[in-house]
Amino acid sequence: MPGKPAAFMSYVRFNDQHDDGLLSQFRERLGAEVRAQTGEEFAIFQDRNDVAWGQNWQQRIDEALDAVTLLLVIVTPSLFRSPACRSEVTRFLERERDLGRQDLILPVYYISAQEMDDLELREADEMARVLASRQHADWRELRFEPFTSPVVRRATAQLASRMRDAFWKPPAAVRIHPDRVAEAPGEAAGATEQTGGDARRSTAKSEPPTHVVDPYHRGDFTTVSAAIEAAQPGDRILVRPGLYEEGLVIDKPLEVLGDGPVADIQIRARDADALMFQASIGRVTNLTLHQAGGDWFGVDITQGRLELEGCDISSQGLACVAIRAGADPRLRRNKIHDGKQGGVFVFDSGLGTLEDNDITHIGLSGVSIAEGGNPTLRRNQIHDNKQSGVFVYESGLGRLEDNDIAHNGLSGVSIKEGGNPTLRRNQIHDNKQSGVYVHTSGLGTLEDNDITRNGLAGASIKEGGNPTLRRNRIHDNTQSGVYVHANGLGTLEDNDITGNTMAGVTIQGGSKPTLRANRINGNGYEAVWIYEGGGGVIEDNDLRDNRRGAWDLADGCEGNVSRARNKE
Repeated sequence: MPGKPAAFMSYVRFNDQHDDGLLSQFRERLGAEVRAQTGEEFAIFQDRNDVAWGQNWQQRIDEALDAVTLLLVIVTPSLFRSPACRSEVTRFLERERDLGRQDLILPVYYISAQEMDDLELREADEMARVLASRQHADWRELRFEPFTSPVVRRATAQLASRMRDAFWKPPAAVRIHPDRVAEAPGEAAGATEQTGGDARRSTAKSEPPTHVVDPYHRGDFTTVSAAIEAAQPGDRILVRPGLYEEGLVIDKPLEVLGDGPVADIQIRARDADALMFQASIGRVTNLTLHQAGGDWFGVDITQGRLELEGCDISSQGLACVAIRAGADPRLRRNKIHDGKQGGVFVFDSGLGTLEDNDITHIGLSGVSIAEGGNPTLRRNQIHDNKQSGVFVYESGLGRLEDNDIAHNGLSGVSIKEGGNPTLRRNQIHDNKQSGVYVHTSGLGTLEDNDITRNGLAGASIKEGGNPTLRRNRIHDNTQSGVYVHANGLGTLEDNDITGNTMAGVTIQGGSKPTLRANRINGNGYEAVWIYEGGGGVIEDNDLRDNRRGAWDLADGCEGNVSRARNKE
């Protein structure tokens, strides 16, 4: 292509300094990965390291319109307070308009910012709206991982692939075609076309080519599948209200947007996935997606980064949503419900970020994670499912933060068979069995969660389960706060274990956990109840003010317990 490709990194220096130069290392590794994928020299300019930053910046953005230059935006709270960064984003937006493109700004979400996550603040800030609307790379958790981590290396390669595609394979939608004019959203097919050259170029620059689907023959197509087949990569498809009896296969970068109330725009498939996504990037919003039967998923995401937002998803076949084979989608504000089997099933090294979804009335677990699946779940409501709210097994991973996990038929969170998720700041309450159930060699790190009013123990650990619990509030559960049994293990540090109906911590059946610096107070039985060969290390805990005292050690258990410096 004409012009030598390059990128600029827009960031706040304080964030690089605070993280000991990680952003500079990120720039270097990303640039090297793009070169590895293309075999061509490649530069990402950074003002900290490049003396000619100002000169290069001005030269690049003022070059001929066919010279592609990207802006890599490192999104942090400080970014929104930086006039220089705002100016850089504004200038690139102007450049995109000049080129008729919408893919020259690549946000990397590095530290959570209210301007991105709060709808009202985002709507009031033009830069935040732009960055949130783009397919951003979420590095908020990856910033804590080493660059040699397989997860980080894979994420770097995915971002480099997006940059490569923008440089060497620009999608058809961003090229200016004088014979293709974008149709305004909601505009009836057959409306008068602008014929002036300036008007035509302006329209093509501001909106991608748009195809209207209407089952009553008032658009360009009567089926969504026909529109997908006819569309070019990067096109937009508007779907008007109606019932579409078809399964959709998206195998190219497209936007598919419901144009009306979500309940009135229904995709219903039998003996097929309601939606299969197998493209590098795409966006689907405001549709009802229903799988009506057979061994098929509601939504099956097999690769790339799909943004799935504001949809109503259900399935009478397999899981409502499947994420697999390294796919890394974004699911936001969806209603995922009434699945005959699972709600969201992440497996076979699937990734993904799930935010603000309502996952309910699922026949099995609300979210299942297995076989190296490693999604991030934030602020989801996961409730009233027949089995567990979240089930992590067969070496599944995942980060669960700030979710509400409640009223599920079994445990709030179940972990087994090498499952090793991280749970932080979740509300886990009113589940019919335990709040958290770790068994059969399950692992996991639980920090700062509130675990309360569950039908059995707040946390149950057995059969080689070995989680770490720190700074959790485990209170007002129907049985013990923590029940370690049948050769369970586990490390409990700095937790508040209070007000549970039975003992604060019950240890039995050869189990040997470690308890340090916990506050175990106000429980209905003892602070610690040990029997049937139980034991462990119990040091530096506050064991006062329980109804039956600090300890109940059955005969023969005294020698199994290391006790030191506890307050009794």
